[in-house]
Amino acid sequence: MLNTTRSWGAVARAFHWGLGIVIIGMIAYGWWMNNFPARADRFFYRSIHADIGYLVLLFTALRLIWKVLNPTPALPAGTQAWEGMFARLNQGALYVLTLVVVTLGWAHSGAHKPDYADFFGLFRVPQFTVENRAASGFYEHWHIYAAYVLLALIALHVLAAFYHRFIRKDGVLERMIDGRAQ
Repeated sequence: MLNTTRSWGAVARAFHWGLGIVIIGMIAYGWWMNNFPARADRFFYRSIHADIGYLVLLFTALRLIWKVLNPTPALPAGTQAWEGMFARLNQGALYVLTLVVVTLGWAHSGAHKPDYADFFGLFRVPQFTVENRAASGFYEHWHIYAAYVLLALIALHVLAAFYHRFIRKDGVLERMIDGRAQ
């Protein structure tokens, strides 16, 4: 369950893969919503997108708490200083951009009329912005742009995983797949 100094624990791996799949799915779903002709049920699709976004925010916060409470496995022996710096920079940027994208979406929800605060019909999510058409457009545009930047960071992350798997062959990817320490 817990991380060690050599490998990722089951909880960290579940957060990593679960959030990774959902975030990539949300970017694809968002692209789909914005690039198909408007439909009468458009609000429904945007509400689902917002509801899942609130879950991404919650689980990203939980993941960061878990990260603080558990050791980060050391990079493999022979890792160059620049590789370690790049890995930390990319990982930090992934967390920051995820929070920025979700927060901009949440801000858009509060500024949009009607808002997307109804969480799967169970309760209303508190909104921190007020209805404002201009602000809604601003938040939505920056939400989309930030999502594309996040997608680029994810692509770099995936390329780095392939680099470790196929070029370095140092077990970094395996530690995140099955927790095997190399």
